[in-house]
Amino acid sequence: MRLQSASAVRERANRLLNLGILGQLEHFAIDLLKLDAVVDFVVKVTRSSYADLSVPPHARWRHFEVGEIDRWGMLAASRDWATGLELGRAAVDLAFISVLLDGIAAPGWAYAEAATGETFARAEGLAIASLVMFAGGTFSSDPYDPLRVDARALAGLTIEELSDGLQISQSNAVIGLDQRLPAINRFGQYMAFEPDMFDVGDGLRPGGLVDYLFRTEPSGAISAAKLLQHVLRPLNAISPGRFALGGVALGETWPHSRLVMGDDTDGLMPFHQTAQWLTYSLIEPLVWSGFDVVDLDGLTALADAWNGGLLMDMGLIRLRNPAAGALAHLQESELAVEYRALTVALIDKVAEGVRKRLGRPADLFPLTCVLEGGTSAAGRRLARERRQDGSPAIVIIADSSML
Repeated sequence: MRLQSASAVRERANRLLNLGILGQLEHFAIDLLKLDAVVDFVVKVTRSSYADLSVPPHARWRHFEVGEIDRWGMLAASRDWATGLELGRAAVDLAFISVLLDGIAAPGWAYAEAATGETFARAEGLAIASLVMFAGGTFSSDPYDPLRVDARALAGLTIEELSDGLQISQSNAVIGLDQRLPAINRFGQYMAFEPDMFDVGDGLRPGGLVDYLFRTEPSGAISAAKLLQHVLRPLNAISPGRFALGGVALGETWPHSRLVMGDDTDGLMPFHQTAQWLTYSLIEPLVWSGFDVVDLDGLTALADAWNGGLLMDMGLIRLRNPAAGALAHLQESELAVEYRALTVALIDKVAEGVRKRLGRPADLFPLTCVLEGGTSAAGRRLARERRQDGSPAIVIIADSSML
């Protein structure tokens, strides 16, 4: 359906970019003369971390490796998996629940990892916390098989269980857990309505997606854009968003008055950020299962704080009213929608420049590698250099019930 695709995200983001280049956006101006400097900086950051340019995909799995410790690898090695398919199911299980728990960390929240004695904040902390809970069987209803996520456990997951797993206290709080948990519970319930996709014979699991793809894609391969379609089905069902067309929920879609389309999609800008983040994070588990994900550039850049912050901190985009930078902005505000849409469109242009500088074609250095190498790392570095607390260039207040 229209708007339920990465191509719709990209096409509409570019519409807003073109308006910005013409000076017709209310909140942001664009200085394309800064594009080369952004490209140079991203290339520098990429080469500093990956001298041989062997950049892994941008995915949740990198968060499990923070501190140069392969936590998932060690956990996976602790079991003698009967087949690659069995390993893949477990990895897909973990990817789903870990991504569903993402995005709720508050400034000041941190996770203390018992195994290393280290403390991690933001996405890395949430990732490690979810991995520890997964290893301990929090998301499994089978006490003899902890390394799984199943419908029964998710449907019955409680705020107390998550609070304990995330080490939440009055002085170590997260934002919107009470909104995110109902979506996770609904996902557990939803799987019962899609047994063809989630039933693996021993229960309903996110990992059933692996079996489903082997049945429905006899070539053993699927494009990233088509994989996103499968991911959007459950996410839109459990978090329908605020807009619908023809009775179909549009998921993470927000309004912008300058998107004049001449049809019933006027003023609607989709992002599907959680769905795309999950899709990026499913690529490796599917490969481990013996499946292949192709045409990776069918997805877009994530419109997140680090990609957007890179563009802001280097002056490629700037606020028309600088005072707005000191404020927090709701995700549905036109300023936030403009900012995120420009991020999607301009990171594509940065990626083109990075590949040219590195001498790598898109098929050998897809967007997911540019992000990881890359724009996300460069954005984080600038945030740490320019703001003492490493906070984003613009603070966007997300709706935690929206996936």
